[in-house]
Parts: sequence; C-alpha cells; structure tokens
Amino acid sequence: MNHLVSCDQIDRPTLDALIRSADRFERMAGRLNPNEGEGRLLATLFYEPSTRTRLSFEAAQYRLGGQVLSTEAAGQFSSHVKGESLEDTIRVIGSYADAIVLRHPEAGAAARAAAVSPVPVINAGDGDNEHPTQAVLDLYTIHREVGLQDGLTVALSGDVRHSRTIHSLARLLALYKGIELVFAHPENQGLPADVSAALHAAGVAVTHVKTLREAVEGCRPDVLYMTRLQRERHEVGATWREDWREFCLTPELLGRLKNHTAVLHPLPRLSEIPAALDADPRAAYFRQAAYGVPVRMAILAALYRGPHPAVRSLSCVRAAG
Repeated sequence: MNHLVSCDQIDRPTLDALIRSADRFERMAGRLNPNEGEGRLLATLFYEPSTRTRLSFEAAQYRLGGQVLSTEAAGQFSSHVKGESLEDTIRVIGSYADAIVLRHPEAGAAARAAAVSPVPVINAGDGDNEHPTQAVLDLYTIHREVGLQDGLTVALSGDVRHSRTIHSLARLLALYKGIELVFAHPENQGLPADVSAALHAAGVAVTHVKTLREAVEGCRPDVLYMTRLQRERHEVGATWREDWREFCLTPELLGRLKNHTAVLHPLPRLSEIPAALDADPRAAYFRQAAYGVPVRMAILAALYRGPHPAVRSLSCVRAAG
C-alpha cells in the first residue's frame, strides 16, 4: 500500500512484521538510526489537538535521522482559514515533504488526502472514523504486556460509538482467531454499523454490556481498554455523560481483574481512571504511550523502504521486518 489510511489495509503478516520491527527499534533504546530516514522530511499536519500522536511521530522521525515540518493547529494557522480545500493543501505539502501525517476532524478526510497526495499519507485520526497507527500501537502494547496471541478476551469500555481508537483496535484484533470482544457502553452508544459488520464478517465473538462492572465480572478480560467521554463529538446538550460513572475504573473493580490483565488507555484520560491506580503494575497506559515512538518508527521505516521516493509501500515491511 502507498498510504496508511485504514486498518483494512493491514493484514496479519504485515502487522506481525511491524511488531518485529518495533521490537528492534525498542531494543535500540532511542539511539538514532539514520539509515532508515536520513534526508527524509515528514510533514505533520494536525487540524485537531494532539500530544502523543504528533510528538511520537516527530520523535520517531528524528530517531530515524530525518527532519520534520509541523503545524499543530492547521484549522487556525494555515490557509484553511482562507478557504483552501484539504486537497489543495495536501498537493502543496506533498511537494515539500516525503510523507504526511494527517489528523482531521472529518471522517474520510485521510482517504480524500491520499487520493491526491504525491507522497504517502498516514491517517493520524479522521473524526470518529479510524486511527490505524494507534491500533498498531495498542496491539504492540498487548504484545509487550500480555502476549499477542489467538484466543484473547478484550473488554473495550466507554465512548464506543465515537472512539476511533476502539474502532481501529477492534478491526485489527479481528485478525486473530478466537478473539472475544466485550464492549461496555451506554445504551444506544454502541459500535458504528460498518465496524459491527466487519467484526461479524470476521467471525469475532462480540458481546455488549451496559456497565464496566458487567465487563470486568462477566468475562475477566486479558486486556481492559478504557476510553474517555469524547465531548467534542457529541451533540450540544447530550446528557448521557451523567451515566459516565458506570464506566469508571475503581480500586474495587481493578481488584477483580486477573493478575496479568493489562489496563490500556489511548489518553488523555478524564475521570475514568483515577490517578491513584497508576501505581498498579497492570496499569500499562503510560508504557503504552512510550511505545508510540518505536511503533511509529517501524511504520515510517516501512514506508521509506518503498521502491520509489514518491510512491512508497508498506508491503515491503514483511520481508524487511
């Protein structure tokens, strides 16, 4: 593939190779590896706020020996304010950089950008649609914390309807056999139809429950994936946040998890995980954030190994990983 827009572009061999590559970069402990990215320019174009995704991509690019062009508030400080289309912006930035990392508030924006870009586009989140590199990072975290394997039980809690991280993670987990996914969410706030259809087509065992307690006590998951209430994606006046307390992890619920369960969160968190739980060895979310650098190094390196400077492919990561 020439771009990374959707998890649908990632198959099991590619994912396995990216994980092996990330392991290699993790073992380097942050040392520069200029053979992978020397002379490359990465543009990070973010129309929505970001801490971990933008900075981990930029850190990854620098660790690979490359450089970065960045705008962190493109919705306010770019020609978007003057009415320039996303397509025209991408065409221009693609003439400056070797790859573009794009975050945009509109679902489908990454695919629109990829359709006109002369260089690879990496989807860093498009509205409430997908966040494929976060999903690779999440699976890498499971690999490091629990062991990524067939037959895992994963509970995903919170704003299931609007969480692009949940949508993408569920799609990639479907690559594994015997996976059981338990979604804990308020009534009428379940998965979008396209994600549900993809999981059904893959034969994934899916359960929906109405509280985090039901998920923890009912399936005792190997992985508990927590998410925040995505206030920015709800209609003005939405009231279901009153039920948010049913999706907060308490010391008592944490005590009911298995000793090996990994508690993940894409961050930022609100009240769904109290800071008092951070010291528990099962709380893996800050380690998860740190893994973002080697994982995104692996993704960038895969794109940069492509056959042509303007048309690079992730497919070659299978042999190189």
